[in-house]
Amino acid sequence: MAWYNESVFYHIYPLGMTGAPKINDYKLSERRLLKLFPFVEKLKNTGFSAIYIGPLFQSVGHGYETTDYKCLDSRLGTNEDLKSFVSHCHKNGIRVIFDGVFNHTGRDFFAFKDILEKREGSRYKNWYNINFWGNNSYNDGFSYENWGGYDLLVKLNQKNPEVTDYITDVIRFWVSEFDVDGIRLDAADVLDFDFMKKLRTTANEVKEDFWLMGEVIHGDYNRWANAETLHSVTNYHLHKALYSGHNDRNYFEIAHTVKRLQDMDRSLILYNFADNHDVERIYTKLHNKSHFVPVHILLFTLPGIPSVYYGSELGIEGRKEKHSDDSLRPCIPIEAYEEKEKNNPFIELISALCKIRSSEKALFCGEYKELLLTNRQYAFSRSAYGKSVIVAVNNDDNEASLSVSAYGCGSYTGALGGEKYTAADGRLNFTLKGNSGEIFIPDGESLFEYTPVKIEIENKTEKITQKEEKNGIKSEIKEEKSATEEKLPPAPKDAVISDKSYEEMTVEELQAVILGLLAKNGPVTDRMRKDVEENVYHNSLVTWAKSFR
Repeated sequence: MAWYNESVFYHIYPLGMTGAPKINDYKLSERRLLKLFPFVEKLKNTGFSAIYIGPLFQSVGHGYETTDYKCLDSRLGTNEDLKSFVSHCHKNGIRVIFDGVFNHTGRDFFAFKDILEKREGSRYKNWYNINFWGNNSYNDGFSYENWGGYDLLVKLNQKNPEVTDYITDVIRFWVSEFDVDGIRLDAADVLDFDFMKKLRTTANEVKEDFWLMGEVIHGDYNRWANAETLHSVTNYHLHKALYSGHNDRNYFEIAHTVKRLQDMDRSLILYNFADNHDVERIYTKLHNKSHFVPVHILLFTLPGIPSVYYGSELGIEGRKEKHSDDSLRPCIPIEAYEEKEKNNPFIELISALCKIRSSEKALFCGEYKELLLTNRQYAFSRSAYGKSVIVAVNNDDNEASLSVSAYGCGSYTGALGGEKYTAADGRLNFTLKGNSGEIFIPDGESLFEYTPVKIEIENKTEKITQKEEKNGIKSEIKEEKSATEEKLPPAPKDAVISDKSYEEMTVEELQAVILGLLAKNGPVTDRMRKDVEENVYHNSLVTWAKSFR
């Protein structure tokens, strides 16, 4: 099995974590990447075995408007610093993947600057989709295809062989210069499929088990993750189910999501996460903060590759704000981290889960089987090499007594609590505390002795205040109202018929089309309607609409 399928990832947004200035003046003022070196040993000791870090390369602002793919962002340091960082990670047994922003560039990228100067006379005019009879928000005297409606992000013409050759050369450079182990492709859901196939060919050539993982939000994931394109994609389906399934105390949503993903393709091993640099922190999203425990038990034991976003292992907050993601991408100096980690129940839980998953092969390659399912309790097994690990979670405030199939094994140890359990008549009987869970390991079959973890996370419920509503703070927390009670328009019975292509439709028209297509495939839940309502990104909606078959 490839290294990435066995890994536990730690996701770093470096410009935020190191406190870099919001705007790049392209001057090397401070080698901020060096601030991350002390974290590497901490991550190793916690149990993380891989880091996804990015964006890293020269850019204007947030990092996704690349201006030089072969130079570390000057706010972070030099190429030598990045080379040393990757080497330091490797020495500590940690693999590293970079963010590959290959869908678009910034306006300061050399090819676009040449077009600004020479217009139709530029040899790079076909590197982008340019209309020299139009105009844009920068008043350049021409228009171009951008990403997400932002003229700052100029979409590359991925059908141009010169562009493909350039990007594949960038990948080879990253491997030869920095020894990177893989790439997370930004905005993979709008990348050209032939372009991705060429990236996969390059990945197969540059390094053994070089990993390509793509950012995909909606649709059938096996369109992007297969033998010809990417190895894996981001699992936004499970991300949404994890928090809403707990906020609504509805484990049917999570179990249904797992089944739907299994039905797509059981061989898919997706990149799982509870939060990242684009969404609110999981601790902020959860109505009941003690649900942090069962959420992460599921994150580490359900099929897929678990990832923790920097700082979330400490239980920090981060609310998405209008026109700013700064609160999602905070600066965390090593001194503040070390103070926060003292007697911290969150990191104790994450560390235990990292080590349990890394030690039990069934948790990263085992067959999934549902054993028990109610709104508030959920149990399943992961089986491989003749061994079955049983996982159970409880989202109720009260304890729950459960009984599940024991697969003929006589006794188990709870890897988190350390308690011993003996099966009777082929059944494992146990009691779970409120808002908790356990991972049951068959006795005599583990090479490790697990140290019991005392997990005490305050059981409290957060409500949004009227003051916050007036200030326009976006939150998924609704006062005394569950997601199933939200007043959303009913899904249309038939897909909207229009003479327009998807690309020509407005966001509202695309949302209506998608609701109609969803309704054709079966019942449309409140959560599904809300997912459509909250997606206001035109390119993403176009891709979502095209994903229906």
